[in-house]
Amino acid sequence: MNQLTNKTCVACKVGAPLATEDEINEFKQQLPNWIIIEKDGIKRLKRAFTFNNFIDAVAFTQKVAVLAENENHHPSILTEWGKVTVYWWSHKIKGLHVNDFIMAAKTDQL
Repeated sequence: MNQLTNKTCVACKVGAPLATEDEINEFKQQLPNWIIIEKDGIKRLKRAFTFNNFIDAVAFTQKVAVLAENENHHPSILTEWGKVTVYWWSHKIKGLHVNDFIMAAKTDQL
């Protein structure tokens, strides 16, 4: 089990620190299926999950939505036939926070 899944997200406020390069490298090792992309100058975690049909993809999207509500940390989700792409980043600080890695690990558990 990933040690990140045992952690709880903490409220992220404007001015909270971005994850350091050392933290990113450490956490990324625990999330081998996630990639870090940069869009509009903002680093984000990204992973695509595949499914056999649209209904399963929507059901997974709903599970991610419930997780996000419970943790009060919300991703960007693209749901397509047979595929759900999840992006985690912290909007308030325009980049990656420890919360994003926690949520990526919890998403993997779904």
